This record gives sequence, C-alpha cells and structure tokens, in this order.
Amino acid sequence: MNENSVPTLVVALVVTVYWARVLQLVVKTRRRTGKSANFLPPEKLGRLLRILWIPVVGGWIIFPLLLALGYSSGVLRPVWNQPALAIAASAVAVLCLGLTWICWQRMGRSWRMGINPNEKTQLIVTGPYAYVRHPIYALSTLLMVASVVAAPSPAMFVCGVIHIAFVRWEARREERYLLGVHGEIYARYLRAVGGFMPRAFTPFVTERV
Repeated sequence: MNENSVPTLVVALVVTVYWARVLQLVVKTRRRTGKSANFLPPEKLGRLLRILWIPVVGGWIIFPLLLALGYSSGVLRPVWNQPALAIAASAVAVLCLGLTWICWQRMGRSWRMGINPNEKTQLIVTGPYAYVRHPIYALSTLLMVASVVAAPSPAMFVCGVIHIAFVRWEARREERYLLGVHGEIYARYLRAVGGFMPRAFTPFVTERV
C-alpha cells in the first residue's frame, strides 16, 4: 500500500456507507408505503436513466476501493500522486456524508430518489433546504469530486462526469415536476433559493410558503 492508500480507502468506505444508507432508506420507505421511494421510477425516462446511472454508482464504490487495495493498472492507474490532495479529499468526503445525513433526516418521509408523477410529497424548505434547493445533489457532486481527487484514474473521471451531468439534469427535471405540483409556492422558492449554491445567507422564511 502506498501513501495515498489510507485516504483513498477512507473515501471508498464513505461512498459505500453513503449508498448503503440510500438502500436502507429505500427499504424503509418500501415497508412504510409499499413503494420503493422511486428507486425504479414509474416514469419511462427515469427507468432508462437508471440503466446508465446504477453502473456508475457501482464503479464509484468499487474503483476507489480497488485503488486503495493496490490495483492500479489500465483504466485504474492514477494520473497523479498527491498525498496531501488525497488527505484533503478524504476529509471533504467525510464532511459530505455527515451533511448529507442531516439532509436525509430533514427530508423525513418526503425523501425520494426519483419522480413519480402520481405522488405528491410535502415540500421541504427548512434546515439546509432554506439555503439550497438541492443540498443532497450538491453534496453528492462534491463527494464525487473528492472521490476523483482521491482516486484520480480515467475510470473515475468517466464516472464523475456522468454522475455530475446526471445530477444536474435530474435536478432540473425535479424542479419542473415540483413546479407543476406545488405551483406558485414552489415558484417563489425557486426565485429565492439557489439550486446548488446559496444565493444569500438569509434563510428562506417558511411562512412565505
């Protein structure tokens, strides 16, 4: 194991815990509602996107782990060797997991991972959502960047580009859906709160919706 192995392993474990928690939330929602939180969305486009996205998530979990364990040939060979960057990336990854956990808790029963046109959940605009419309997507993007920095292989670069593009596209699709469901309430929220970064440090006032 080289000097990057430990921080890369930390990132791999963080990503594993992240997606294990997502699956746990899917199972929990399934038991409570009889539906799997849109893990396989009822809409056709959402299902098609899963065909590409699920292998990307699998690579996101496996590639850093393989690199940490010493497998670094071919598309897994790192394009740079920067121990300080790897350590910083592992710290960012841990922070992203902690903050995402808070977001999951804030979402509560409204947490979903896809669009169901026939379902209407509560609009959450408090906590992290008072500052950013998509804090989970923003943190997922940052976690992917940290993963690429810690495991800078061509395979991870491909996973990173696909995942970040998917997240941004999915955010726009969800916004169109929520605008149709919640109308002017969500329109005011869109105007006041940034998508992936805060527009201001003044929180969105719940009473306004």
